[in-house]
Amino acid sequence: MFKNKNTDGTFNLCGGKITELRKEKNLSQRALADRMQLRGLDLNKNAIQQIESGQRFVTDIELKAFANFFGITTDELVSK
Repeated sequence: MFKNKNTDGTFNLCGGKITELRKEKNLSQRALADRMQLRGLDLNKNAIQQIESGQRFVTDIELKAFANFFGITTDELVSK
């Protein structure tokens, strides 16, 4: 049976990288959510927290928006 989880039980590959990049920019989770909302994504602080902890799936639209915001490729965002 196929499961939509990583081997470590998380629901996305990019959460850790988003945390790292957010901290490099000295942004809080709320500040990142605010910036993503300005880009048209309906994300709040709780969604950012869930993404970073791997408790939430990330859509392809969100993935692309995060990559654009941080100035990296989507491949870089999902690689460990």
